[in-house]
Amino acid sequence: MLLSPALLARPADAAAQTRADSAAVLLATATRLANEGREEVSEALLDFILQRFGDTAAAERVREMRRAAPAAGRAGRTELQVWGTTYGAWIGVAVPTIADANGPEPYGVGLLLGAPTGFLAARAYSRGRSITEGQARAITFGGTWGTWQGAGWAALLDLGIETQEICPPEAPSCFEVESGDGVQERFAAAVAGGLAGIVTGALLSRKPISAGLATTVNFGALWGAWIGLALAIVTDDDASGDRVLGWTLVGGNAGLLTTAIAAPGWGYSRNRARLISVAGLIGGLAGAGIDLIVQPDDEQLGFGIPLVTSVAGLGLGAWATRSFDAGGGGDGRDAEALIDVRSQDWRFGVPTPLPTALRDPRTGRLHAALHLPILRARF
Repeated sequence: MLLSPALLARPADAAAQTRADSAAVLLATATRLANEGREEVSEALLDFILQRFGDTAAAERVREMRRAAPAAGRAGRTELQVWGTTYGAWIGVAVPTIADANGPEPYGVGLLLGAPTGFLAARAYSRGRSITEGQARAITFGGTWGTWQGAGWAALLDLGIETQEICPPEAPSCFEVESGDGVQERFAAAVAGGLAGIVTGALLSRKPISAGLATTVNFGALWGAWIGLALAIVTDDDASGDRVLGWTLVGGNAGLLTTAIAAPGWGYSRNRARLISVAGLIGGLAGAGIDLIVQPDDEQLGFGIPLVTSVAGLGLGAWATRSFDAGGGGDGRDAEALIDVRSQDWRFGVPTPLPTALRDPRTGRLHAALHLPILRARF
């Protein structure tokens, strides 16, 4: 009698019930994470419910929550619209330059039309969509990075610059003469690269992208560019401009691809990614300070010191913030304990003593003390 309803139930009803239960569990988990202050993970789960379980009661509840408090997608839409306005203004200046316009009038028209067009385009794209900050960052950084890559490779390949070899009969040797400045070609490559980056970012933003992942990848590309630039000078005592530019472009792309592949497994939050990058910046500035004090005569050593100190700063920042995302932001309450039990997952660490105050139960007076976390359990 107990098994007969299950045996008589239709497979479609059972599947729908399973989907509804799964969505309900995810919604409960997202609510709990939001209460713990982990909004990024919570918003990613809510987006996942809408994408995979859109026909369930939990998805309808998420839509009601978004309509009542649309701040979750507001940050992403706002960033996209602000960046779209800036990019539209850039296009308004780039197009007259590509067209070799004469006079200020075409540039004035470009500014008048470019900025509003960029804003309206970004607004139209984000209307009716739930765009997280990470998804918006994928689009905006894709456009920015594509613009830089297009202009950089155009300059490296000398697009628009023609070289002619001249061999006068009276001269003992031949020489080369360059014609053209390549400005139009570089602007055109920058526009093409930016548009390609926007399209790529829009395709990637179809999947859930947390703000932490987007921030990590962005910083990875920037740090890769710096490391490539420094290595180009350190490894060659007479580095040319093309060599430095080429290593910078390749290093940035290497950093972008490396972090894009590895960062999802790291699970860094946006704040932790920022702290790690700040640690690298502090290390680089410390290296620059050493250069000012020591004043090395060798240019390679002058770039090598900030390179080493900045990389060391990144590593130290990653190590120092290893427990930052453990449970709510890295404050004193999340200091590392000797034994940490989390849902039957046992971890061991070095206890971090914290200053605190204890009240004497007999006298009621407060006394300074040190708190040494030995055991923390979370289920």
